Amino acid sequence: VAGLGNYGLRGTRHSVGMAVLDRLARQLAVAEGWRADRRCCADVAMAAAHGLELVLLKLRRFMNLNGLSVASAAEIYNFRPEDIYLVHDDLDKALGKVAIKLGGSAR
Repeated sequence: VAGLGNYGLRGTRHSVGMAVLDRLARQLAVAEGWRADRRCCADVAMAAAHGLELVLLKLRRFMNLNGLSVASAAEIYNFRPEDIYLVHDDLDKALGKVAIKLGGSAR
């Protein structure tokens, strides 16, 4: 699960992905387990939920470069595209609304 955003700009709508990851880490009792992984330029925490092993990623690059970190993490942690969930803002959605979709583009 990767939280997209601009790492240094916490508290902005554009960085909501990282806020969601912080909350998820607290709910999974791994909030103290974040560690920097320079190989994929992200803060990483490992968690387990419902029999699944999760890798939580707070990407440390600016939004337009987050894909490089996700690609590196996929290689390092042996993810397939269908294993990856991205959490990000969407200006086409009302604030607080959530959608889950398969696939996507820059829009």
